[in-house]
Amino acid sequence: MTDITPAPTQLSFANALPFWLSLSLPPMAFLAAFYGGWSLLLVPVATWYLFGLIDSFVGLNEANPDPNGSDDAQLFWYRAITLIWPGVQFVTIFALLFIVARTDHLTGWEEIALFMGLGVITGTIGINYSHELMHQKPKIERWSADLLLAMVLYSHFRSEHLLVHHRYIGTPRDPVTARYNEGFHRYYPRVLRQCWHSAFNAEKAMLARKNLPWTDLSNPFFRYWALQAGFLLLALIVAGPWGVLLFLVQAGIAIWHLELVNYIEHYGLTRKHLGEGKYEHVLPRHSWNAAHRVSNWLLINLQRHSDHHYKPDRRFPLLQTYSDDEAPQLPHSYPLMGVMAMIPPLWRRKMNPHVRAWRAKYYPEIEDWTPYNKATNPLPR
Repeated sequence: MTDITPAPTQLSFANALPFWLSLSLPPMAFLAAFYGGWSLLLVPVATWYLFGLIDSFVGLNEANPDPNGSDDAQLFWYRAITLIWPGVQFVTIFALLFIVARTDHLTGWEEIALFMGLGVITGTIGINYSHELMHQKPKIERWSADLLLAMVLYSHFRSEHLLVHHRYIGTPRDPVTARYNEGFHRYYPRVLRQCWHSAFNAEKAMLARKNLPWTDLSNPFFRYWALQAGFLLLALIVAGPWGVLLFLVQAGIAIWHLELVNYIEHYGLTRKHLGEGKYEHVLPRHSWNAAHRVSNWLLINLQRHSDHHYKPDRRFPLLQTYSDDEAPQLPHSYPLMGVMAMIPPLWRRKMNPHVRAWRAKYYPEIEDWTPYNKATNPLPR
């Protein structure tokens, strides 16, 4: 890989436009709703395969903008896509429910396939945008994050991500950090169970420090539950019990996408244990980085994940990419790595040598990695 130096990447309307690629996905979903059949494959094929294929031709983007050289005017068109997306997603979900409830040209299985494809959109784009929004200070952005997460019934992700994952990344206390040799099909049920509890306990602990019980109305879980119940009720009103089932289908697929990405982002990477439950500070080396240009357009630079954890409040157009001397690099972009992760023997054959090389490079003094490989809590807190 070539050396990476700060490049004069300009923040402009023209350079922001590629990040609006997500708007191409809802029309594909409506096309599938009207025609069914082969068109139901449009969204999954575009997100899982097409962008990864284009990446192989377009290559990497290793240029970095000046992280301190921007103002609100320069960021406007970058922020705008994340701010309009909650409305786009809301209209897409409930318009599709309205269509299937009032037409009969699709079979039941086609309607399920349609909402599975919709879940690809709400997971790949919606949850990803919520991740960007929840890290920002303006209330409208944080509320937008809550709305997007409620549409996929995964509101607690905000609490888990901000209060647990960013604090404990690369340690046994972080459920989201995938352990070495832990296959995705074992990882997934584990994080579904542990993340909800860790999120709730983190909010409960914050309230306790203020001498408040978890039942205090300032607990965001009451907001989470109210928003989720509201969307389920609206699905029932628009499309009846079948509509609620379809809503659950898209939410399930969206959650699967989120946790698949979480699995990829930190697989096998751990912070050094310093003793007495203490760990080294989070560094770019503790997240997998990817500089693939086109998939970063679709995912608003999520693959520049090393910098996100190093500087969590940095907006996505300002995220930096790193050379392989500073951060570990994924061999492929997220879409292709996600396909590999679903086949654990293939994933281990591809990624375990990279993890072992990472260990030898950054922590040659650690001879016994056994405690770091476990998915429980082998090290003191």
